[in-house]
Amino acid sequence: MIFVSVQFLLFFIVVTLAYYSLRSRSRWLLLLMASCYFYMVFKPIYILILLLTIVIDYFAGIWIANHTGSRRKLLLVLSIVTNVGILAIFKYFDFFAENFNAISWKIGLNWSLPILKHVYTDFIFPIGLSFHTFQAMSYTIEVYRGNQQPERHFGIYALYVMFYPQLVAGPIERPQNVLHQFHENHPYDWENVKAGLMRMAFGFFKKSVVADRLALMADPAYFDPTHHNGLTLLVATFFYTFRIYCDFSGYSDIALGSAQVMGFKLMENFRTPYFSRSIGEFWGRWHISLSSWFRDYLYIPMGGNRVPEARAYFNRFTVFMVSGLWHGASWNFIIWGFLHGLYLVAAAIRDKFLKRWNITLPQTTWYGYLQVVLTFLLVMFTWVFFAVGDRPDLTVGEEVRSSFLILNKIAHLSLSDTLQSVLNTTEMWFCMLLILFLLIKEHYVLHIPTRKDSTFWVLFIGLTIVTYFFGVFGSNQFIYFQF
Repeated sequence: MIFVSVQFLLFFIVVTLAYYSLRSRSRWLLLLMASCYFYMVFKPIYILILLLTIVIDYFAGIWIANHTGSRRKLLLVLSIVTNVGILAIFKYFDFFAENFNAISWKIGLNWSLPILKHVYTDFIFPIGLSFHTFQAMSYTIEVYRGNQQPERHFGIYALYVMFYPQLVAGPIERPQNVLHQFHENHPYDWENVKAGLMRMAFGFFKKSVVADRLALMADPAYFDPTHHNGLTLLVATFFYTFRIYCDFSGYSDIALGSAQVMGFKLMENFRTPYFSRSIGEFWGRWHISLSSWFRDYLYIPMGGNRVPEARAYFNRFTVFMVSGLWHGASWNFIIWGFLHGLYLVAAAIRDKFLKRWNITLPQTTWYGYLQVVLTFLLVMFTWVFFAVGDRPDLTVGEEVRSSFLILNKIAHLSLSDTLQSVLNTTEMWFCMLLILFLLIKEHYVLHIPTRKDSTFWVLFIGLTIVTYFFGVFGSNQFIYFQF
């Protein structure tokens, strides 16, 4: 079910009213049934895949807690292999097969593996599979580490994996933060309702008014870069940088807000990432639930930075390339992850030599602004690969060539270039004003005030009206739904 739809608004109202109408001990069942319906709206059959992983990890958690020694570790490995195996089959098999087939034909073997999307023409990637797979894995890992007691209530554990606000695009929760909340009573709290509704309203605004409007210019340019000049592609890249942020953080706002209305607190996923002064700081502010997941479950177990210098660099590259692959089965996503790993390693090497030569960087306000601008430009450069990475019309290698074509045209743009866009001049300036408004709001107002009822109603109704009249409503689903 798409958040930005009348269907979801009706669903949210009915579920929330029913939630507060029931006694506390019955609410989990309502939320579980609602979450199943929410997921099955996309493609009903895939609920079976979700159910399979839930059953496996539910029993794995209990068995891990009941055993010691090597058997305990074996159970964890089996659980992880099962989860990763399901993810690999649905998300990466075609990528592996296409690359295998290309290499095979290149060297003259002429072997080939079947492509699932060609064999099964109605094959659709299970929506949100990467998100709930990682959330399920965090549960068994935390039980293995002794940080979480196994959940004995099957329905509560299923709800932990399937809770509808964050089921298909996160945040990727930890059991310590969420599981206990499903056992607790959440009485009706008007302050929570106001704050949640306001956050949802701003999430709808970011998605419909900002992200989908910027897409009107960015998408055509990226879909056909051959027939667009450097200036157009540069502006499209700038717009895409804010589009993907408003798209994903808008989803997170709606998810956190809808949960907060019912008294649940989910982890923050974004903290003004485009105001970061370094790539390291950026990853502490962008998709926080995923970056912290890789830090805790991959980077630190690999040794983190507590190993020899060369190994620490290798660890960073590995984590970010795996992160890139997590986002999509494409060489573009791997390159995207590699570039961020390269940025971090380059920064570590720079800091090492600055320390050796006793050089202290300026601490002035203007130097801080310069750091923010440079970090933003570095991030914007990598979005070129991300934006082209999951185009279904491109074969293996074509997405990489398309990305470098875009970068080449941007690098050789001419002052005589004219902007090619379906948007007229007024609409382009409106897009720029939306970006400026977003930056000012997120810099000065982290949370829209809702304490006074009068303030809440004015802002909430005003934001709803603006979204209705200026929103772009169509078939644009959230970008991260495909991951």
